[in-house]
Amino acid sequence: MTRFIHDQFAKDYLEELLKPYGQVQGSSRVAGEVREIDILFSPLAKQSSQLETLGLLGRFAATAAIFEPFRNAASKEEICDCLLKLLEVRGALQRQANRNKTPILELELPKLWILTPTASTPLLSGFGASQKPDWMPGIHFIAEYLRTAIVAIHQLPITQETLWLRILGRGTVQKQAIDELEALPSNHPFRKATLELLYNLRQNLRVNQNLEEGDRELIMRLQPLYQQDREQAIQQSEQRLIIRQLNRRLGEINSSNIERVQRLSIEQLEELGEALLDFSAISDLETWLNQQIE
Repeated sequence: MTRFIHDQFAKDYLEELLKPYGQVQGSSRVAGEVREIDILFSPLAKQSSQLETLGLLGRFAATAAIFEPFRNAASKEEICDCLLKLLEVRGALQRQANRNKTPILELELPKLWILTPTASTPLLSGFGASQKPDWMPGIHFIAEYLRTAIVAIHQLPITQETLWLRILGRGTVQKQAIDELEALPSNHPFRKATLELLYNLRQNLRVNQNLEEGDRELIMRLQPLYQQDREQAIQQSEQRLIIRQLNRRLGEINSSNIERVQRLSIEQLEELGEALLDFSAISDLETWLNQQIE
């Protein structure tokens, strides 16, 4: 059963995305019976405008929040358990405010975001959940004073704004999100970290003997992307090594020649590593580069 593997991925993933913007507590215990909050988030007092980079997830993180992600569709019992956690946190905050003889501010009370792949109409109806006109489809709010929303990930529109939540979806929804993640610029602030977490998920799933069909498909989707990133990392390491060797042998080489070296394939870099042993001047490097097909 791979549910716990996906649960750990979801916690690590949300913590990685949110930690630049506030205090993130994963698996925080609350009073009462032994219950653990998946992610308890307290935003920085002065928030960075980069929070908008996270789109809808960033909007959730604009105020104190509890995040409870589910790999499978959350049941009514699981949602009730999430509500108990929320109320216990609110109770602890109220007791602390009473001890300090200070009023508790509305913004200090966390909102609960239940992240579930799907949510049936009877389930939403049973909790009196409804959508708000200033929020996109897929976000279903429970009674106002409970400060809770059920986020049905598969109902979210396929836009850049929802990408970071759709990564936590299943099947074709998650695959589509991974495709979009791959297409992001390599210098995007969350692209590399998210891919590394997905590769860790892939590795953890591979050692499991009882994979569901969806998990096998996820592994197959990530395999070429993982291989491509590993090859790119090897190539970049080889480039740095060759450039250091050239600098030692010929003196500081200019940016134009560095760019030409960086365009070489791994095979060409290996050939250059052997050829440079015979170089005595920059002109030798330039002659060798001119002989390569760029």
